[in-house]
Amino acid sequence: MKTSRIVMAGVVLALAGALAYGIWQARDRGLPEGLIQANGRLEGDSVLVASKYPGRLESVLVREGDMVSSGQLLARLHSDEVTARLRAAQASLAAARAQQQRAAAASAQADKDAARFADLLARGSVDRMHAEQMQLAAVSARSQAVQAAEQIHQAEAAVAEATAVLRELQLTAPSGGMVSNRLREPGEMLAAGGGVVELVDLNHLYLKVYVPENQIGKIRLGLPAQISTDAFPAHPFDATVSHIAARAEFTPKEVQTPDERVKLVYAVKLSLSSNPQLRLTPGLPADAVIRWKEGVAWQAPRW
Repeated sequence: MKTSRIVMAGVVLALAGALAYGIWQARDRGLPEGLIQANGRLEGDSVLVASKYPGRLESVLVREGDMVSSGQLLARLHSDEVTARLRAAQASLAAARAQQQRAAAASAQADKDAARFADLLARGSVDRMHAEQMQLAAVSARSQAVQAAEQIHQAEAAVAEATAVLRELQLTAPSGGMVSNRLREPGEMLAAGGGVVELVDLNHLYLKVYVPENQIGKIRLGLPAQISTDAFPAHPFDATVSHIAARAEFTPKEVQTPDERVKLVYAVKLSLSSNPQLRLTPGLPADAVIRWKEGVAWQAPRW
């Protein structure tokens, strides 16, 4: 009998302890009024570096994770068609310049002949018909010189166009950032608009989190937030609420919420104020605390 009472007392104490631990744990996992916790992954706006014209990818000079600066050469494409077009345009330009030189020389000589015959006509040494014929020849020579100059302009335009296309086949970084994705390898044929690499600006990262439907009314644009990562647990990063989704959606599978019964959530974007030494990169999981009531002290997320 005594043993049974001891067992019962132990069970009661165990249950009481479990209940107390559960109450303490539930209390510990919550944040004070004025703070909302959420989690997600760091993201950044990507820039796709693509070819404006079709061609064969000759080389890719960067790898994923490389830091690049604005204007840096990232990849080269080659096009036999464009190269042949440039050579043909250069040959046409050389022929047009030679023709223009001949036409200019002929025009200058025709002007001299016309002037000489006009002088002879004034002195009565030649008849008017011959003098007029020389004048007409000079006019025709000048017209041919003008046409030759126009052909030079056309050939120069063709050369400039082909040169511009070849320049576009040298893909450069439109801005500084990190290579987040290498999409193609040397030897592949690319159509116009074919992407080669993706860049992300590490100075403009954001954390996309999901706030439960029953708390979204507390969130507004411009609210301060702090973002924490496992890599830098002691150094939270300042952020600001920069976007709130207009429509709710079902909780994504990879998102953790304090109440698993929550089904509808709103996507909220928290833009980082800065990224010192570019320590944060896209894809890192992170926790966030949003402060919607002024004066509440910051606290670390509790999951």
